Amino acid sequence: MILENARIDDIELYEVKIPLKIPFQISGGVSYFRKSLIIVLHSGEYVGYGEAAPFEEPYYSSETISSVKMLYLELLFKRILGEEINSIEHINDILSKGVRGNNFAKAGMENAYWDLLCDINKISLKELITYKLKQLEVNEEYINNEDYIESGVSVGIPIDNSIDTLKQWVKEYIEEGYKRIKIKIKPGWDINALKAVREVIGDFPLWTDSNSSFNFEKHKDMFKAMDEYNCLFHEQPLNHDDILDHAKLARYIKTPICLDESLKSSIIGAQALEIEASRIWNVKIQRIGGLLEGLKIYKLATNNNVKLWGGTMPESGIGAIPIMNLSSFKGFCYPADVEASERWYGKNQDIVEINMNKQGQIYLPKCNGIQEIINWNNFKNFTTRIYSSK
Repeated sequence: MILENARIDDIELYEVKIPLKIPFQISGGVSYFRKSLIIVLHSGEYVGYGEAAPFEEPYYSSETISSVKMLYLELLFKRILGEEINSIEHINDILSKGVRGNNFAKAGMENAYWDLLCDINKISLKELITYKLKQLEVNEEYINNEDYIESGVSVGIPIDNSIDTLKQWVKEYIEEGYKRIKIKIKPGWDINALKAVREVIGDFPLWTDSNSSFNFEKHKDMFKAMDEYNCLFHEQPLNHDDILDHAKLARYIKTPICLDESLKSSIIGAQALEIEASRIWNVKIQRIGGLLEGLKIYKLATNNNVKLWGGTMPESGIGAIPIMNLSSFKGFCYPADVEASERWYGKNQDIVEINMNKQGQIYLPKCNGIQEIINWNNFKNFTTRIYSSK
């Protein structure tokens, strides 16, 4: 029998700052460090780790590290400290009561509770996910899973805005074993970048990611021109809270549309299906408010022939563990954005090291809780404790 209840005796909060190997630029801004927050929940001798990983500025979502920190310290920590939590559903209800949005904040705490339950029950996260998928009555076929995921690389916009730099990066990533290429685009860095990459990689799997930077009326014909480059799909080309214009674009061009920023819940997913906006979805645990919502989206998708893949912000290795495990289930069709730690930070610089083999496979860590696989030297070097309830 799997226990889902725990009394929260203590909470710790850490700020993380890991230098990036190469600055990562998307349409909204540039990151030079992976800054995030690590939440640690204690229940007696047991402990659970979670990560909230918004950016410092609100260019991906409305949340920032500062806003999440404030919500934790002024509201959410007080709600669960000293309380007996009855289930994963219960902690989600507690975090959501009277709180609209703030999904990154919710995800960090909710994921820490999943990890706490893994420690209490001495089971892997994949075993716990399997248990909850069965509770949700997901089709048995889609409870099948692998011990690994396939990894694809997300290629940012070079700081020097050089097509030659982009082409060199792409060559190197393919040689390292990544199973597909995704390039970031924005107005002014779009079709020429796509054309150059396609010339380098031939018919290798490729898609674009706009991070909501284009406008339907202004740019629809450019996306139609992109049809000739045979992308698997275009990820979130239009506004971050839009599904209507995405439905229009889906009817206007041949290349399929994938939802990212606008897919904040299973409710939005159901609406997207109704208006035929997209049947390819990127599941980001941070964006949707936690792993339980990810399971609900998984059930909706597998019931409706929607193709899924796992996305990251990216987080540190701690934050990547939930989507790594969920992405190992059969309903995930495309290589995930989970990448080797070395790609982001350099070798042995992550708090939890993620390794990829030459076949582009990342095997799930064998552990009954994240604390078993943390690099404690890196944890000490890259984190600062800013709160403890004791």
